[in-house]
Formats: sequence, structure tokens, C-alpha cells
Amino acid sequence: MTPTIVIITIAVYFALLLGVGRLAARRTDNSTFFTGGRRMPWYLVGIAMIGASISGVTFISVPGMVAAKGYSYLQMVLGFIVGYIIIAMVLVPVFYKRNLVSIYGYLQQRFGQGAYRSGAWMFFISKILGASVRFFVVCAVLQLLVCHPLGIPFEVNVLVTIALIWLYTAGAGVKALIWTDVIKSLCLILSVVLCIIYIARYCGIEFTQIPSAIFSHSTARMWHFDDPMAGSYFWKQFIAGVFMAIATNGLDQDMMQRNLACRDSASSRKNMIFSGVMQFFVIALFLMMGTLLMVFVDTTGMEMPEKSDELFGMVATHQSMPVVIGVLFVVGLISAAYSAAGSALTSLTTSFTIDILDAPQRFGDNAPRLARIRKSVHVIMSLLMGAIIIVFYRLSTDDAISAVYTLASYTYGPILGLFAYGLFTSRTVADRFVPWVCVAAPLASWAIQWTLDTYCGYRTGFELLLINALVTMAGLHILSLKSSTRYVEESV
Repeated sequence: MTPTIVIITIAVYFALLLGVGRLAARRTDNSTFFTGGRRMPWYLVGIAMIGASISGVTFISVPGMVAAKGYSYLQMVLGFIVGYIIIAMVLVPVFYKRNLVSIYGYLQQRFGQGAYRSGAWMFFISKILGASVRFFVVCAVLQLLVCHPLGIPFEVNVLVTIALIWLYTAGAGVKALIWTDVIKSLCLILSVVLCIIYIARYCGIEFTQIPSAIFSHSTARMWHFDDPMAGSYFWKQFIAGVFMAIATNGLDQDMMQRNLACRDSASSRKNMIFSGVMQFFVIALFLMMGTLLMVFVDTTGMEMPEKSDELFGMVATHQSMPVVIGVLFVVGLISAAYSAAGSALTSLTTSFTIDILDAPQRFGDNAPRLARIRKSVHVIMSLLMGAIIIVFYRLSTDDAISAVYTLASYTYGPILGLFAYGLFTSRTVADRFVPWVCVAAPLASWAIQWTLDTYCGYRTGFELLLINALVTMAGLHILSLKSSTRYVEESV
């Protein structure tokens, strides 16, 4: 597959995104940038949310992870469904009732300015690092397929790609994200299904034989109930999935700003549950394709790559494969990557402008001034993400999907703890000490993880997020005072 074909594929897809962005940008003001005007149909947001949950890392990393971990990831995805239901039933009504633009405004109303700033800053750190980890993997693939053969430095690759993403998100905000996520969802599902069919055909597997060929393969093991000490143990994965979904979707401005674009709370709940269930089947498709990639390796005698993240790209661009497989790979990759990065930039702009700069309160009556600040923040966020991607380049040793969730376990833990303590207790806290709790909790969680591994032989998996949240809640409780206000009844 030549660099020219890749460039043409990217150019066509980007032209589509830019056209959608320009159409969505019509009659866009500050309100529609941040919330989409709260006029988006729930089913459209639901389809968009399927794609929003799939990043370039998922597209690259999930198929490759079957080599070492089989289908154990689906145990965690089952937990995601339960987490989405909890978000729909508990968090969505609270956010709509309080008419929040940024969900971290809840922390200000419940605890005070210290908790509010802590939540906003923890989200900012979580999102800028997580989005960068996701996107640098994609940039590395584009470097291999296009930039390296043409002698283009990685830094130029990153800056040009970030500039393209900024171009189609700068004007329309959330409305553009929802429409581009719909396109992304359809492109992702179509590309994965067609790749499965083409790869199976190459390996001599008839269409009707694909399910039996996949589920009889050694990589198709999903359930792990035998070793409670292992990171792949079912209940560890399932429970971690529940709380990971709550933290990285329900308490993430990036994801929730789509749900807050629905007309009302009932519509938002519908799209949340629909997208959570559909995500299970989409992830299953990626894992099934991973099994077929392993069959391809066995059939051709191709050497396995050092990093499992490279498997899909190596097979898709293999000289024996038809060009259409490479094109489908690139379409799926860039549709996942561009949409996810654009979404991250918009949510970072929203949170930084509203939560950290407090711009709407300071310049609410001066719409042009607020628009200029928002646009400046959008540029700064783009440059910052590009810089972090460059720093991350070639530093990852684990499969990227694991790196993303491990990072989230540390950074989203305090956010989960803050919201849980606010929703399920009626106590107030010494607000000025909350930032210290949010810094100390991840450090204490790392110490607990190290102690369990060193002295008990217990390998902590993604349940580290729950440990982190519980440590945060314990710290808040130490700083708490009993309140006469019935916050639990009012919020839930």
C-alpha cells in the first residue's frame, strides 16, 4: 500500500469532516458550541456515542490484544453496560435538573470552589494525557505508512494532523462532534465488518464458517473465573468496568457534553443505555477481527510484531492483501482518531473556558469577548496536545488500551470519589483542603497497589480506579462536617 493511496484516503475523509463541520457551524454561538443548543435527537446522539467510545487506540490495540489476553476485555465491557445504566438513572437527571453546561459545576454547588476547581483540573489532566496517549498511537501508524517513506519528521506529522482536527472543530463545537461521531460510527462498523470478510476469505474461510472458525480458536476465551489473583479475573474486570464507565463517561465532560445536547433528561437516558449496549457488540467485532488476524499470521507464517498494537496494521498493509483492506484500515483508523481528538479538544476548550478561566461569569454579557477567549483556548489546547503526543512518542511498552485505562485509574479516581461522596452523603467538607485530598489519593493508591503486589502477590488491575475513589472519599470524610441539608434526597 503506497503513501499516495493513504494520503488520498485521508484527504477524502477530511473533506467530508470539514463539510460536516461547516454545515454544523451555521448559526453557532457560544451556547451551541458548548451544548449543541440542547436540540439533538436522542437516537442521533446514541449512534454518535457508539463511535465516541471508540478511539484510534481501540481500533489498533483491541484486535492485537487477543494474542495475549483473548477476549477477557469483554468482561470489562459487560461492566460498562451496568455503568452506563447507573449514569442514565443517577447522574443524567442531576445534571439536567441543575442545568449544567460543565458537569463540574455540580461540585461547586455541592461543596464549594475548591472541590469545583479540583474536579476541573483533574479532568483537564486526565483528558489531555489520555487523549494524547490515544492519538500518538495513531500518529505512529501514519508515520510508518506515510511520513517515514516520504522522509517527513514525526513532529511535522503531529502538527499537521492536529491542525486539521482544529480546523473542523473550531467553529461548531458539540454539534459538529455529534454529526462527525455519527459518520465515525458508521465508517468504523463498516470497515471492521468488511475487513473480517476479506481476511476470512484470504484464509480460505467461507462466510458461513466465520463464526465457528473464530470461536473455536484458542484466542476466543472470554471468561476467567479460575485465578482471583490475576488481573483478568472476571469479577475484578467486571466491577472495574462498572466504575470505569461511570468515571470516564458519566464524570467526563468530553462524553457528557454529548448527552447534555439532548432535549431533556429522558432523551439523554435513552441514548446512554442504547450506546452502552451497542458498545459491547462493536468491541466484540474488533476482538473477532483480532482472532482472524492471528489465523492470518498462522496461515502465512508471518512473524508476530514486537508490539501487539502493530498487528492489525501489518496485516492490513501486507503485500499479499488487496489494496481495499489497506484503505479500509486507514478509513477506520482516521475516522476513530480524528473524531476522538476533535472531541477531546472541544471538551478541553469547554472545561478550561468555563471551569478554570470562569469566562462566562466574567464576560457573560460580552459575547464577542467570550467567543475570542474560547477560540484562543481552542488553539492553545491543540498546541498542548501536539506537544504531549511528541513527548509520548515511542515511550509506550504495553498495549495502548491498557495504558489508557491504567492512566485513567489514577486521574479519574478523585473525580469519581468527589461525585460519589457528594451524591450519596449529606455531609459538607472543609473545601479548602479538597485539592490536597485529590493529589494525595492517587499517590496513596499507587502505594497500596505496590504493597499488595510486593507482599501479597495480588496484581491490581483496573480496579485501581475504585481503590483511588475510596481513598478520596475517606479523605473527604475526615474533612467533613454533618450538614442539615438533605443532599442525597435532593440529587438522586
